[in-house]
Amino acid sequence: MTLHKVDYQSPVGVLEIIATEEVICSILFSEQDSPVNRIQEGTPEVLKECYQQLDQYFKGERRTFTFPYQFEGTDFQKKVWNALKKVPYGQTDSYKNLAVAIGNEKAVRALGSANGKNKLSIVIPCHRIIGANGKLIGYAGGLWRKEWLLQHEKNVKGQTE
Repeated sequence: MTLHKVDYQSPVGVLEIIATEEVICSILFSEQDSPVNRIQEGTPEVLKECYQQLDQYFKGERRTFTFPYQFEGTDFQKKVWNALKKVPYGQTDSYKNLAVAIGNEKAVRALGSANGKNKLSIVIPCHRIIGANGKLIGYAGGLWRKEWLLQHEKNVKGQTE
């Protein structure tokens, strides 16, 4: 299986997007200063579509993603990631509430671990999960990015309501 890579320059740093010919496999924050892998002739359509939808998200023009993606993990991780997709744009929920939603209220730590292994940043919105006390905790991309993403969604949501 051939993997393709494109970098997207977002307001919170470079996102490295990896895909097969058909599906997006990961969208992760990179510590690169600027994009290295650019769209070129032969770049799969799914990568171009993902790039465009991320651009629309950061411009405040998109709240959901429609490109095909695939996540791989344990059954528990997949359950967590599917539950994350249900947290509405511009809103937050707690690790505890999410644990209850998946039917395992004692799994708060395991849930945090599953969040940290999410390879589809922004699309599987683990940035919307906060501590039960309302504080920002745990984000693989860094708390400053989590704060920025939450504020961005809050601002966009506020403009359209």
